[in-house]
Amino acid sequence: MRILLTGASGAIGSQLAPQLIGEGHELRALARDPSRVTASGIDEIVRGDVLTADGLDEALSGVELAYYLVHSMESSAEGEPFAERELRSAENFAAAASAAGVRRVCYLGGLVPTDRAPSQHLASRLAVEEALLESAPEAFALRASIVISAQSRSFRFLVRLLERSPLLPLPDWRDFRTQPIDGRDVVAYLKAAGLSPAPHGRHVLDIAGPDNVTYGQLIQRIADAMLLGRPTLELPFSITPVASVVAASIAGESNELVGPLMAGLSGDLLAEDSAARELFHIRLHRLDSAISNALREWEESEPLAAR
Repeated sequence: MRILLTGASGAIGSQLAPQLIGEGHELRALARDPSRVTASGIDEIVRGDVLTADGLDEALSGVELAYYLVHSMESSAEGEPFAERELRSAENFAAAASAAGVRRVCYLGGLVPTDRAPSQHLASRLAVEEALLESAPEAFALRASIVISAQSRSFRFLVRLLERSPLLPLPDWRDFRTQPIDGRDVVAYLKAAGLSPAPHGRHVLDIAGPDNVTYGQLIQRIADAMLLGRPTLELPFSITPVASVVAASIAGESNELVGPLMAGLSGDLLAEDSAARELFHIRLHRLDSAISNALREWEESEPLAAR
């Protein structure tokens, strides 16, 4: 099968590529900068950009399965909001995939709350999902919470924050619950969604790790794995607009990433993942195993001062 992988240089795409190649499929990648795609065995790299639609027709020609793993939360140099850029990119890709006759499209998005309106970030992910679901007769949208992997920017942000902060003020969102998932399990789900003889049609599936934790507990579990003792200060209110700027600065991360992520911490973000488990039968890693593996992989290329 000929497969197109977008986001091949990203946290998930770089791990998915060798899995698909190992199954004997012909893999093509689409990248703005082909030099950043480092996975070995990719048959062809097409230079292109989903935002401008450059290279999409060439990249999707003859493709049966396409993965859409493109996501950016930074605004343009002209100040265009990231949500508008995200949607335009998805619409460009969906139109090109439909015109090329792609049979199946797989997308990785974010969990959507059921008891309140989604944040700007999650609403953007949902709009992208809706555009892509219409692009092929078979389409999978997988929704995940925070991904635990050495390359995940959300996980890396938490690690850097713990590493560099002697005191951790935790606003009221610390008590809300979520279900982090190991990056290895995300890759397994994406591989299964693309290659399995799943029922015809369009599918929206929550995927999640087996551990249901509060955000405060997640931070503590990461600190424990890093052998760190960090006193916490529990605040009875939210200070997201200020806290996100300070936290981003401490962690050396962009507030364009941290701000929207923290703005989404306004309630529980839990998965109803029984359909995904029944369909794909993926064996999931527990949270502590995911954290330990992510830190070990990180330290293979870069030391962590706190460890």
